[in-house]
Amino acid sequence: MRIAVTGATGHLGGLVIQFLLERGVAPGDVTAIVRDEAKAAGLAAQGIRVAVAPYEDATALTAALDGVDRLVLVSGSEVGQRLAQHTNIINAAKAAGVQFIAYTSLLNLDTSELGLAPEHRGTEEFLAQSGIDHALLRNGWYWENYASAIDSGRATGKFFGAAGSARVSGAARRDYAEAAAVVVTGENHAGKVYELAGSPSLDYPGIADEVAKVIGTDVTYVNQSAGEYQATLESFGMPAEVATMFAQMDPVIEQGALYSESTDLQDLIARPSTPAAQALSA
Repeated sequence: MRIAVTGATGHLGGLVIQFLLERGVAPGDVTAIVRDEAKAAGLAAQGIRVAVAPYEDATALTAALDGVDRLVLVSGSEVGQRLAQHTNIINAAKAAGVQFIAYTSLLNLDTSELGLAPEHRGTEEFLAQSGIDHALLRNGWYWENYASAIDSGRATGKFFGAAGSARVSGAARRDYAEAAAVVVTGENHAGKVYELAGSPSLDYPGIADEVAKVIGTDVTYVNQSAGEYQATLESFGMPAEVATMFAQMDPVIEQGALYSESTDLQDLIARPSTPAAQALSA
């Protein structure tokens, strides 16, 4: 069984490949689909097949997926371009005869109002129309998304946000990567929708406490308006476009977009999800 992973030099894709190897998949049976071959030198050194195929190049994607049985489609990072990119990959998979796709989607997608949701929703719909067997891995938030709070915590003793009393069911990237490896190497996952949520869920003061564990000093959560939070993020050096995106998400997160009581993640990886402090320390 040959398995391909898109975004293979990214954080999540690289971890998926690591877990595939740990689960006994031979390096020669893994295809790493990448944009930049130079960044994949470490993968090639392990005997993994490296295929250079930008998401915009349908011909290269079809060639990369030739002979592949199963695909982990790690969602792209370019917000606004992802639906077109994912469509190219799914079309290439169909042309190459890929039998199964595991797609990394978004937690609570059926009701989510996060700005990230429409492209995931469109991809899920296109997958359903493709006729390819697939599973939807609706990933929750990465605890690593709060890594910037380590610097602000050290500098100010504060963790800033605009999410009020929100609770976040986060987990570490490696948890979601392991779940993807379990699904793509397993059986009877076709047609399944997995709501992948970490446990325990934390409110923002609780996340501040986890940051405090990492840096060894007290950290207090400061709740701001979305505009104030955006300005704060920019003051810490975050690009304005990215700061705007994060600031606009927090009020939606407050409505429960990243909270779930699902145990799908823990059930798949057969262990508790990673605590926030441990994920942030890593």
